[in-house]
Amino acid sequence: MTFEDYKTSLKSLVPPAELSPLLLALWYDARDDWKGSHDIAQDIHSADGSWIHAYLHRKEGDQGNAAYWYRKAGKPVPSVSLEKEWEMIVKALL
Repeated sequence: MTFEDYKTSLKSLVPPAELSPLLLALWYDARDDWKGSHDIAQDIHSADGSWIHAYLHRKEGDQGNAAYWYRKAGKPVPSVSLEKEWEMIVKALL
């Protein structure tokens, strides 16, 4: 799946069946379902899962919690927009 295919899938009411849990969490986030996204991300115990978890808490405005998850992910707290970070994460996972 390309990044453009992924973005196009956001127009659908249901996510593509082939999405990994990581990409599924970001899909729900892009569809303005923070809770659904967070519910998935918090159950992914990997550096990538922590990265998504960090991004979600940054988006929520909980900078302390976000910083904790960025450390767990081995990533610096980004200085880019949330939109740009979302795109960076999706592209890294595709």
